[in-house]
Amino acid sequence: MTLFEDPAEGGNAPEFTVSELSGAVKRTIEGEFGHVRVRGEIGRVSRPASGHLYFDLKDDRSVLAAISWKGQAARLSVRPEEGMEVIATGRLTTFPGQSKYQLIVEDITPAGQGALMLMLEKRRAALAAEGLFAAERKKPLPFLPEVIGVVTSPSGAVIRDILHRLRDRFPRRVLIWPVAVQGEKCAPEVAAAIRGFNALSEGGPIPRPDLLIVARGGGSLEDLWGFNEEIVVRAAAESRIPLISAVGHETDTTLIDHAADRRAPTPTAAAEMAVPVRMDLLAWTGEQGARLSRAMSQRAETRRQRLTDLSRALGRPEALLDPARQRFDLWSDRLGPALSAATTRKRAGFNTVAGRMQPGLLSGFITREQRNLHNWADRLAPAIARLTRDAARDNARRRADLSALGDRLAKAGRGRLDTLAQSLASLDRTRQTLGYRETLKRGYAVVRAEGAVVTTKGAAENSTALEIEFADGRLPVTPGAAPRPRKPKDGGPDQGSLF
Repeated sequence: MTLFEDPAEGGNAPEFTVSELSGAVKRTIEGEFGHVRVRGEIGRVSRPASGHLYFDLKDDRSVLAAISWKGQAARLSVRPEEGMEVIATGRLTTFPGQSKYQLIVEDITPAGQGALMLMLEKRRAALAAEGLFAAERKKPLPFLPEVIGVVTSPSGAVIRDILHRLRDRFPRRVLIWPVAVQGEKCAPEVAAAIRGFNALSEGGPIPRPDLLIVARGGGSLEDLWGFNEEIVVRAAAESRIPLISAVGHETDTTLIDHAADRRAPTPTAAAEMAVPVRMDLLAWTGEQGARLSRAMSQRAETRRQRLTDLSRALGRPEALLDPARQRFDLWSDRLGPALSAATTRKRAGFNTVAGRMQPGLLSGFITREQRNLHNWADRLAPAIARLTRDAARDNARRRADLSALGDRLAKAGRGRLDTLAQSLASLDRTRQTLGYRETLKRGYAVVRAEGAVVTTKGAAENSTALEIEFADGRLPVTPGAAPRPRKPKDGGPDQGSLF
């Protein structure tokens, strides 16, 4: 007789314990439904701290309890969310403690590409409405970053392609933050990596990157789903470091592509966007140097030619001096004979006059001239004395006038200086009354960052060091570190931080 056969007529009915009956039901259900695929809508998702995943599968008439253990939940390609229509693969079992049956889920796939794309479009529209994809939020990429942070799997071909391309184009320092790029851990680890790089302080033991690259190879929509999660999109939009998204191939599009500052079709293309080609820069520098040398030479040659052209319009020094030199030679040749002839004429005239002069006549002429000279000398001394007295009197009068003018000038200067000093003192009192230091004494303060006055909350949050000025002095303030990444709702493991 089996467990469920009716007892023989007239015999006693068999007795079972509750555990025996529950075990028989459990074996029967697991034997009949050891591997099933169930299609339904997800409802009431619960992620306790244990890491297990509890949710319901329902349709318009029934509800089936489902559970995915911690290890199975980490391997799910799609994170269950309420309202999703999925196909769950697993086995049916019972839970004797509550007299219920449930589905142990091993894998979840969306019930068709259209449903998954519909959910993706709905999420994209919601995030775009918040302005996370706005063009004005995009930051320009640095021309030549010193340090590049890469968020990717350390064991894949992606990081090797990026490092190889950077080494070929322009070697730079690279910091790798290893993350899972697929599965349940992908989204929280990628978000934590982006926020961790932004939390690094400049000048610290670990250099802060100038550029971030989030990279992953190609895959299906389910494989890339971690980069469509809201936590990753918000971390990318909040990043103060310029970020390049290189997720998937050129035809793959994820939500992080919209939030990033630049999207690269492949990880290799992201490395090409990050740095220029060193040889091209050297060639360009050499070309610019050659162009500069040619321009300088051409400029000098143009100036020299212009100077030559202008010099042709000027007369030659020889042409200007030749006529004068010729005239000089002509007059110098005529000068000697002319001097000789003049000397001869003067000597002849002197001899003629000397012959006519008598000794007494010359003595009388000299005596008259001496007498006239004495007369003029006698008249000159009183005249000089009179002129001296007049000059002394004029000098005394001018000296007195000059002294009076000096006194008036000194008095006027002192009066002007007193007036200007009073005006300056009045203006200084007005300046002190209207200055900001008087405002500080009334309880206000001035906030500065790097010498500039900070007037908004956003500017203060983006500053690494602040200085607050009070009425009695200044106080340096260091803003707090960036908040730690939020722990995932499902309680999954968190990668942590480099700190």
